[in-house]
Amino acid sequence: MMKETTEIETRLHTLNGILADMQSVLIAYSGGVDSTFLVKAASKVLGKGVVAVTATSPTYPSSEMRSAVSLARSMGVKHFVIESNELDIPEFRSNPPDRCYHCKKELFTKLRKLADEHNVRYVADGTNRDDLSDYRPGREAAREIGVRSPLIEADIGKEDIRVLSRQMGLPTWNKGAFACLSSRFLFGTQITEELLHKIESCEELLREYGFRQFRVRYHKDLLRIETGQDEIERFLDPELRENVVEFFRSMGFHHVSVDLEGYRTGSMNVSVDSK
Repeated sequence: MMKETTEIETRLHTLNGILADMQSVLIAYSGGVDSTFLVKAASKVLGKGVVAVTATSPTYPSSEMRSAVSLARSMGVKHFVIESNELDIPEFRSNPPDRCYHCKKELFTKLRKLADEHNVRYVADGTNRDDLSDYRPGREAAREIGVRSPLIEADIGKEDIRVLSRQMGLPTWNKGAFACLSSRFLFGTQITEELLHKIESCEELLREYGFRQFRVRYHKDLLRIETGQDEIERFLDPELRENVVEFFRSMGFHHVSVDLEGYRTGSMNVSVDSK
């Protein structure tokens, strides 16, 4: 159920006040639901005091990059694209439970340097209140480098963001949740650029078939497909199912399964949650 409009308006008012006090901000911008909303909200309050930065990476699908660049242009904000390759970080590549800490530490360090070069006071990310319920080691890196999360500060959650994004006319208001491709691997599984490209290709096929919310999880020679509960039955279509299986096998995976629980965030964190 959608929250009362007055509650959402109160949170938006709080967010606007936070952003105004910041005076200028550089935002880690992926083109996803949360960071797009934050960039739009900040640009309405701060105008040219907003800089959006997107980092290229083997873990970031090219389709997402194209979308982010196009959307930033349509919002009229200053937008930079920088290079980042987490695979150069041994602590990331080996995929330990704190993998995201090492990724975010490298990214936020680069963003802080860029902010200093452009005389921008703060660096911010699009983490929202609901993200606090999941395992997020990257939050520690944000605290260490002084990255702020205005959406958390304003007590704004994902449902609020979608409602407000729709009111602002943002095309991302109903976009599926996205996480970097490294989240498709069980902790302890070595992450390689080749595997990332294969997973990206498999997910791109599902996107071409019109799936809205999905993940392709890697379990060595088995790929586990998570989709929204309302989309699982689409795999009863023999032609779709056969085409997906054939393509996934062409990528070198012997077994393909559909997860009957459907899409859920953090499903690869089970090894951490069970400890």
